[in-house]
Amino acid sequence: MKKSTFLTAVIVILLAVLVLLVYIAAGLGKTEPTDPSETTETITQTDPSTTQSTTASEPTTEPLPSETTAPTETLPEPKDEDFVRIRDYIPDLVVDLKYATEDNFTGVVIYDFTEPWLRYGTVKKLMAVQETLKKQGLGLKLWDGFRPTSAQEKLWNICPDPTYVSKLGTGSQSHCRGIAVDVTLVDTSGCELVMPTDFDDFSELADRDYADCSAEAAENAGLLEEVMEQNGFKPYFGEWWHYSDTVSYDIANDFEP
Repeated sequence: MKKSTFLTAVIVILLAVLVLLVYIAAGLGKTEPTDPSETTETITQTDPSTTQSTTASEPTTEPLPSETTAPTETLPEPKDEDFVRIRDYIPDLVVDLKYATEDNFTGVVIYDFTEPWLRYGTVKKLMAVQETLKKQGLGLKLWDGFRPTSAQEKLWNICPDPTYVSKLGTGSQSHCRGIAVDVTLVDTSGCELVMPTDFDDFSELADRDYADCSAEAAENAGLLEEVMEQNGFKPYFGEWWHYSDTVSYDIANDFEP
């Protein structure tokens, strides 16, 4: 009887120890709960005063004045007697300076500059001619403008005929004054319109009679003459391409482009 009671007590003790071990094991596996408010605060909390201060104190970038941003200085308008490059004022002018090449009646280069020059007063009139022609889908082509006296003398030595070349000291010498142009008409693609003759044709066909050329050539030459005269130019009878400003200036003995 005593032996049975002893065994029962041992079993009870063992069961109690086992329960205690299970309880301890279960307790060690648990994680202490975290305060959700603390977690949220750690992740999202931001000092609003710091943010506000940073935003408010951020400087606004403004461009600093410099020479590159300064307004472009406007140059004074030239005087009418001043020489200027024609295409500085008429950029769409078609230019083929014949006397700057060997492609002229002399077969030699007469002057060495490749941009045409005129008096500013004459250029203003030529601008008006160009604007008038543009309204009709046309434009000017220029073969010659200002001609230095050295070039004029060279031409005279090659062709001493006052009908076509002025001798220095005689005639109007309008090219040497910077008031004369040799021009024709072109379409919007730059192609020349039909005219009585080619440039520097020293025959009677080149005069302004227009009776000995085609009707189309006569009409085109007549249109050129009309527009040039309307804008202050006078034609030379012997050459359908030659026009001079009605306002004259002194011969430019010392000017070389």
